[in-house]
Amino acid sequence: MKQLSLDNLRTFVSIIELGGYSKAGELLGRSQPAISLQIKKLENQLGKKLFDKVGQRYQANADGQWLFDQAKQMLAINDDIFRRLEDGQLRGRLRLGIPGEFATRLLPSIVGEFNVRYPDVSLDVTSALSRQLLNANNRKDFDLILALVNPEDTIEGELLIEDELVWVGDAKQPLNSSKLSLVLAPDGCVYRSRVIQQLKQQTNAWKISYTNADLYGLIAAIKQGLGVTVLAKSSVPPELDILKNKRLPALGKIKICLFNQDTQHPQVSKTLSDYIRSRIT
Repeated sequence: MKQLSLDNLRTFVSIIELGGYSKAGELLGRSQPAISLQIKKLENQLGKKLFDKVGQRYQANADGQWLFDQAKQMLAINDDIFRRLEDGQLRGRLRLGIPGEFATRLLPSIVGEFNVRYPDVSLDVTSALSRQLLNANNRKDFDLILALVNPEDTIEGELLIEDELVWVGDAKQPLNSSKLSLVLAPDGCVYRSRVIQQLKQQTNAWKISYTNADLYGLIAAIKQGLGVTVLAKSSVPPELDILKNKRLPALGKIKICLFNQDTQHPQVSKTLSDYIRSRIT
């Protein structure tokens, strides 16, 4: 009787969830050729192609999408068996501090899967500006912090990536020809400070038309034509467009760092760190 390899199925599911072979390899600790070989073996066993090449990327076709749903159920049953029978299963409370734009972009793809695999872990999430999260008086309130740090600043955490800062807005909304309108987070925001610093070196007129600490509030304002904003490229939500315009000055880069604090549950913290790292790097 034929039997599917759960290892191959986990690789297959990871490719779709993470958006590519290389990111799946990083999460699973395998090289890209090894990942490709696993998918080839799975396709040969099933006698079906599971991915179509669209541009430079591979996307699951109709058979792949169907298998994806079935594979997730099989893996969930497998993981639940081990989770229930393991003596050292993860449990505890983890306090995560994360900037709002990354909470919007990352958490939906992390929290659901993390909760299914580790139902005995209570995840407390606080969204705030990086400056607030890293404040000496606040840091003790978190076990794990994801934060933005200026390139020139010394960090004591783990550097995940040095990301590009990009202008974002609604491509359907034209830029004001006389004065650039900005939609920004409040004072203390790394993006806001960088934008103002760069624009003060330009001769073009500009104004802050709207301020809101919540990313969804900024998105709504941008969709209403109130202006444009700035984000780290890896945090741009699908509702917004990266803008290229000669009026918009280059903003340089920003460090995205992970700060693993002293915690009573180091294994839980390490596991969530791995999830975050795999989706950013």
